[in-house]
Amino acid sequence: MNIAMLSYHTCPLAILGGKNTGGMNVYVRELTRFLGRLGVRVDVFTRSQDEHVPAVSHDLGYFNRVVHIPAGPEYFLPNEKIWKFTDTFAEKVIKFADKKGITYDLIHAHYWMSGKAGGILKAAWGVPMVQMFHTLGLMKQEIARTPEEFEGNYRIQGEYDILATADRIIAATEAERHQLETLYGLDTGKVTIIPPGVDTSHFYPIPQDEAKEAIGIPVKDRMALFVGRIEPLKGLDTLIKAMAIVKETCKSFRCPHYLVIIGGDPQEDPDQMSAEMERLQNLCQTLGLDEIILFLGKRGQATLPYYYAAAEVVVMPSHYESFGMVALEAMACGTPVIASRVGGLAHLIRDGETGYFVPAQDPQALAEKLRLVFVDNAVRAQLGEQAARYAQQFCWESISAQILDVYQEMVSKGR
Repeated sequence: MNIAMLSYHTCPLAILGGKNTGGMNVYVRELTRFLGRLGVRVDVFTRSQDEHVPAVSHDLGYFNRVVHIPAGPEYFLPNEKIWKFTDTFAEKVIKFADKKGITYDLIHAHYWMSGKAGGILKAAWGVPMVQMFHTLGLMKQEIARTPEEFEGNYRIQGEYDILATADRIIAATEAERHQLETLYGLDTGKVTIIPPGVDTSHFYPIPQDEAKEAIGIPVKDRMALFVGRIEPLKGLDTLIKAMAIVKETCKSFRCPHYLVIIGGDPQEDPDQMSAEMERLQNLCQTLGLDEIILFLGKRGQATLPYYYAAAEVVVMPSHYESFGMVALEAMACGTPVIASRVGGLAHLIRDGETGYFVPAQDPQALAEKLRLVFVDNAVRAQLGEQAARYAQQFCWESISAQILDVYQEMVSKGR
């Protein structure tokens, strides 16, 4: 079986924590790798953002490839500009397939811009199209707090068009299925719920002292960890305010406590730094937290397990998460998670068993849970052990097999 995987706006090989890189990158990369183990041939098509990167990369193994397609300028552009090049992208994917003499059995599109290109490919090739949105424009509209956070009408209309075109929608959780039904009026007979997976051979419990030594953190220090993009909907301001409250009670603690933030580029030139990164750094200075909050910038997947295992807790104070890959990775490493009860996180974390829920945008409630996991070693250890066991059910071996079942069903119907 040959699959055309579309990841238009972001490359699955990109380093996490940068612009437009996050859980979707991990999902596409790992799904492709594990499908390869099952004998499925996958070409992942992504928009070229660097003319010096080889057009075709075999870094995903098992004969599977990432193909960088020039569509518009070959450098990073914000989403509100690159969506206009999806037609060009699709046309060049067709030319690539013709040149290589490849026929694809199915299209699997990720995010709405890939879906726009996927509709063109579906019409050209006459094959089924599977769509995953990862985030939904109308949901982001509901939680937006500033004009910059609102999605353009072009995205909302694009999502409606894709829902009409796609043969099957894969949702990460029951919450996403419900959102598609209530916000978009979708007949949910087209929806299959399959959660993302985690590579349990890469993310697994590491002795905390060894993890701390590997990343250069003193064994006596304790840390909370955030991993993700630096953007308002991630709720980092709530976490920083919670750490200020924790600092006020630090006299009851026996050792230093830190917040480590992985994501973005904290050393970027002030003229290029994102408004959210600047806002958060200014907030840290205002609250006098510069010494206990560390902005580390981007980190590769190879080192993330050490950070997860070194942390007392991973925090996801998001206003919206379609699933929460970071939470799953952290739990697989035996680290409890404190998170907002929003979106997919509400279905992933078990309150009091693998971590804790707190209300979104409530620094006081978050600070109380942080103090608990910092201070109570027995509670933290029990949560971590239970989290690691729970995460096993999301191993990629199982999840990729479920995805393949969908592919086979759709291809059989097409024939």
